Amino acid sequence: MKGMTPIVKEVTALVAGFIAIFGAHVVFHGHLSPGGGFPGGVILACGLILLCLAFGREFVTGLVGEKTATVYDCVGALAFLFIGTVLGYYGGVFFSNVLVGGKPDFLLTDGGIILPCNVAIGIKVGACLFGAFLALSLFRPGSKTT
Repeated sequence: MKGMTPIVKEVTALVAGFIAIFGAHVVFHGHLSPGGGFPGGVILACGLILLCLAFGREFVTGLVGEKTATVYDCVGALAFLFIGTVLGYYGGVFFSNVLVGGKPDFLLTDGGIILPCNVAIGIKVGACLFGAFLALSLFRPGSKTT
């Protein structure tokens, strides 16, 4: 039986969805409240790491493998680069705000390009931290890696 005790598995199964929703909330509302792409990405990665610790590495890599984490890491970096350079070139200045928001009434659309930047950074940070955890979980004390 892989993973931890049934109690830990049940509690993890209950809170994993809430952790994912909270991480997405922090990413999407980072320009309106404390948070943003980096802390939201860390929260999302911690949710996946919690699943990995509770159910075992094989269970989580069946859902999100190492290659998938690497792909999302690259997609997040390229999306951030696209927002900064291509859209900035369109606006005339590097990281120019080409998405004009309305009046400041605390809506998701009020931040201009801050929201897409937060999403790109959240994807990159979450995938990178989870990929680093998966890579480090290969090296266990007493294991023979040749």
